[in-house]
Formats: sequence, structure tokens, C-alpha cells
Amino acid sequence: MIIRLIFIFIFYFLTKNVYGNEDRNSYICKWENENNIPCVEIKSSLSNSSAFSKSGINKTIITKKQIIESGAVDLIDVLDIIPDINITQSGPKGQQASIFMRGTGSNHTLVMINGIPINDQSTTQGLHDFGLDFIQTVQQIEIYPGSSGTHFGTNAIGGAINIVLTGDYKDSLSLTTDNNANYEFSGNKTFINNESSFNTKLGIVNYETISARGNLNDENDGVKNYSTNINYEKFINENLRFYNTTYLRQTKSKYDNSDTNQTGYVGDNKMGSVQFGLENKNKIKKNDYIFYYNIYDREYDERGTIDKYESEVLGLKYDLSSLINQKISFGAGTEYKYDWGYFDNNGSYEASTKGHSDNLAIYGNIGWNFLKNSNISLFGRNDNHKHTGSNGTYKLNFDQKFNRFNLGASYMKGLRNPTLYEMFGTDNFGYSGNTNLKPEKSNTYEIYSNINFNKVFNLSIRAFKANIKNNIEYINNKYQNDSDNVDLKQSGLNTQLNTKFKDINIDIFNSFLSSKKENNKDQLRRPEKNYGLNLSKKINSNFFGNLNFNIKYNHYGKHFDTHSKNFNTIEMESTDVVDVMIIRKLKDTNLFIKITNVFDETYQRPHGYNQEKRALKFGIKY
Repeated sequence: MIIRLIFIFIFYFLTKNVYGNEDRNSYICKWENENNIPCVEIKSSLSNSSAFSKSGINKTIITKKQIIESGAVDLIDVLDIIPDINITQSGPKGQQASIFMRGTGSNHTLVMINGIPINDQSTTQGLHDFGLDFIQTVQQIEIYPGSSGTHFGTNAIGGAINIVLTGDYKDSLSLTTDNNANYEFSGNKTFINNESSFNTKLGIVNYETISARGNLNDENDGVKNYSTNINYEKFINENLRFYNTTYLRQTKSKYDNSDTNQTGYVGDNKMGSVQFGLENKNKIKKNDYIFYYNIYDREYDERGTIDKYESEVLGLKYDLSSLINQKISFGAGTEYKYDWGYFDNNGSYEASTKGHSDNLAIYGNIGWNFLKNSNISLFGRNDNHKHTGSNGTYKLNFDQKFNRFNLGASYMKGLRNPTLYEMFGTDNFGYSGNTNLKPEKSNTYEIYSNINFNKVFNLSIRAFKANIKNNIEYINNKYQNDSDNVDLKQSGLNTQLNTKFKDINIDIFNSFLSSKKENNKDQLRRPEKNYGLNLSKKINSNFFGNLNFNIKYNHYGKHFDTHSKNFNTIEMESTDVVDVMIIRKLKDTNLFIKITNVFDETYQRPHGYNQEKRALKFGIKY
């Protein structure tokens, strides 16, 4: 079946472009190339922003070029070198993974596709499982550290991650294998005419390396992932554009129940997202109308015992941004979202839930360029939730630019509404839901600076301090809001130094984090210190030809965790993982070799769950 899919896609890829030979670069830049800026990054739409308020938005972009040159397989490979993010994964690729952004919980990060939330409402805490996302059809990844509730709504207390799925106008085929006989395949094909484009992508991943639990050399736990992304857009006139994105993904993973129960456990995770949009844009104003539908269908087979999870989200969104004059911009919008979720656990632990909720949001922002290089931005949003009522979030930002550097400061409020399980769930140990829960709320203070020493050196510094109150806890067989008036506290300092010479680019990052429980002890799985680097070197030689040499190094610091057997709190040692990739560039083809975990470091994260050993990969991209 897999070989047939690959063959069909290759045949499709090789067919002649029936729409003619229009210059694709000029086509994609038709609406993106503003102020003569080359189209290097996708200018994705950011909710609740406008021209003069964007300067206060903390945003990191990982482009398609960076994804390819890193040799990333899944979303974890891309996010593990972001200073604001800590990651744990319950074994090798395809296993459940959680991220902790800026020391907050894994349920405090909002995940989106093209700016539309996709967090799974059938999970107990509304989480997104990052271990199921592979990046063969992904065009760009955006990370928004810090509370982003005024832009994207609830669940973004720690931050937000946006997966951009748009048309790729560079047709390609890619095939990779490694010394363990694993493989990845991806393909991209676009048809273009004068007013429209149709793009389709296909990704297939087959991985089987080590055992998730127990001895590394026990039975291998593997994953098979199939993903497709279809994008269509049509210009109705010069300013009016209709667009559609459809994303389908299925991930099948073997997993271990324990060190001794290792076989007969399989998860089948299906996910789909459909978006339709109408954008009306001119030089001073943009209107965006979006309809979206997300669905999850997950099933876990535990030696014949079946657990099922389902959820659906239906939403409508309108977003406006406009210039009032040369000094003031404003934006506004509204979003309605209906969530439905269901799951049923069987076996020794029985749990279930079934419920729904809806939310109506109204938001707006204003940006004032009151001096030549000074911006003040104010963002506000109100979410009216069916069960928690009306709750507001807002953000205030000041940004001052000087000759070679800028200074900025922000204050942000965040919000997380309770999940369907927290409100409606039950289990066989006496747990029952609580429909009287209040939302968790946060306050974040942030200062930042970006310093351009010269054309070679650039330094970025960002410090933050945050707290979460009304945190939802499991107490006496029920989820309840904490009532002791003691907040969860996070603070940190991130620095990133970029050096750029003629043929070499080096990014060095460093992160210090303090994330405390109510008793002032360190939160689990949040290392105090992380650092690392990305090095990219171009080599042009008569003997080797044109090469790109890339090194990724990541130091994940000491941290506390829960012992997987006796459940005591233990200290985990730091890890140092190095990946090396060499790309040989030919006219239309890239050949590459990648060594992951070069020094074959053996480690667990979290405790009791093995991480992958050294592997040698070979690939070709046409």
C-alpha cells in the first residue's frame, strides 16, 4: 500500500503543469511582497493585530528552508532548540509528548493550524500531543512565547505554537532512510494559472528504533504516519482572495504499558482540519472571514481492551486590521467556537466523559506610532464561555527603537477555561466533574532588547516574570480551583546571540528558568538551565562541490522528575545531544547525510522512558 501511494504521487508530480509556465515567484509575491521585501518568510495572519501594534509581539519563525536543513522528522525535532520550551516524550518517535513553555503546564500552550486552535478537547486537560505531529507537509512553524490570550484566546497562558500549512510553489520529492531501515517520504505538487493555484502535499513516515520502556533492546516500538495537506486559492479580483486548507493525519504507534507489559499496545490517532477563508485586502485595510472544522478520532488497543476518544470543533471568525493614518492603526474581530468531546476508558481503570461548550469572543487593538521610533500598543479581548461566563484579557506594550538597538516592555493577562473532562468527567474511583470551575488566570511582565552591534553580531535578550492564580487542582476526587491565594510562579531570562559571516552562521542560545509550585519547590521536568547552538557552514570546493554543513547542539539541564516505579521525586542528570547534517547541493537535487545523537548518549525523559540512540540517515530531495 505504501509503495503504491509513493508511486502514484511520483507519477502525479511528473505530469506536465497544465496551467502554463507563469513565473511562480512573481505569483506568490503578488500579494506578499510589500515594501520590496523578498518573500523569505510567510506573512501569516496574526489575530488581533495591526500595522503599528505588531512590534510588541514576541515571535520566532522557523521557515521551510530551516526545517529542511535541520533534517527534522517531527515537530519535536524543530521545537527542542527553542529556549522557551522544555520537552518530554514517553519513548521514541510517535510516543506521547508534552511541552512546558516558560515553565507553565503542558495544558497552557495553545496549538494552532494557520492561526486556528486545534487543541484536542477529548483529552483530560485539553492537551495537544506533540508526538503525533510530523512535518513532511508543514510549510512554516511560528512560536509565540508568553501569554498570548489577547491574540488567540484561552489556553495560551504559556504561549502558542502555530503550524502554517500553505501552498508550496516549489515542486519536490524527498526520500530518506537510515541504518535501522526506517524511511520518510514527502512530495509536493502545485498547479498555477493566472488567478488560482492548487497545491497538494503527501508525507509518509515509518520509524521503529527502540523499546519505549524497559531495556533499550527489548521489542522495538514503532510509528507509521500518513499526512496530506491540500491548499487551494483563487483571486476573485485584485484585492479579494478565496482560500482553503484541508489537513488529514493518521498516526499509528506501538507503545508499552510498563517494563514488563510491552506488547499488544497500539494507538491509532486520526485528525482532520478544514478551513475556508475569504480575504479582502488593500494598502490600508484587510478583512478576513474564516470558517473552520476540526475533528479527532483516537483509539487505543490494550491487548483487546479498546479506549475511544472523539472531539469536534466548529468555528467562525472575522478579523479586521486597518490604518487610520500614518501614526495610528487599529484591529478588531470576533470568533465563535463550539466544542464537543467524548471518551470512554475501559479495563481496570474506567473513565468517561461527554459534554459540550461554546465560546464567543470579541477583541480589538490599537497601535500608536507617537514618535518616529516609538510605538505603544494596546490589545484587549473578552471571551464569553458557556460555563465560566465573561472573562477579559489584555496586553499593553511599549517599544522604543534607537540607532542600533531597541528596548521594550509588556504586560499581559492570560486565561485558561476548564476542559470538558474537568467539568463533566467520571471514573470508577469516585471522580465526578465540576461545572462550577472558574478559569485559571495569569499575569506576565516582560522586558526585552535586540542589539545590532554590527553586520556580524546580533544579541537578543528577554526577561519575564509571571504568575498563575485560580489554578485547577485534583482534590478529593474532584477538580477544584485552588483557594489558598498562593500562585504558581515562573520567571526567566533568555539570550540569543547570532553571528553571521560570509559563509557561516552561528546561533547561540541560553535560557535560565525558575518555575515554582505553591510550596516554592521546583516544578517537575523544568530544567533551570538550557543552552545550545546551531551552526551552518557553506563549503565550496573543487573536490566536494557545494556543501552545507550543519551542527545542532542542545544541553538540557538537570531537573526533577517522578520515579516511574516508586513515584518518588528524583533529580535527573543533564544531557548533551549533538546532531550533524551534511547537504550536497546539485542543480535540482540535494543529497544529505545526517547523524542524530552523534555521541550516542543514553538518557530518559521522562524517567522510565527511553530516548533514541545514535542513527545514520541518508536522503535525497529533488
